[in-house]
Amino acid sequence: MDETVLQEKIDQLLSAVRLHRGGANVLVADAAKVEAAPASIRKEMGRLEDNLDHLSLAIKYLMFDLDATKRENRVLRKMLD
Repeated sequence: MDETVLQEKIDQLLSAVRLHRGGANVLVADAAKVEAAPASIRKEMGRLEDNLDHLSLAIKYLMFDLDATKRENRVLRKMLD
């Protein structure tokens, strides 16, 4: 083997090791994100449930108000007749 070819192979191996180390750091960072994900997902699910409860209550109130308005209209129409 020629010395330049050997030097090129060594450089390729060193760059591969550097990439591997960088990849490992990325994997560690990704693993930390994955570990934190369930907590944030639970937090977001709690917020979503709260918002759905609020929406459900608002819809129930609107339905109650609509029924009351219909009753009032019926009474007022009877008074006109």
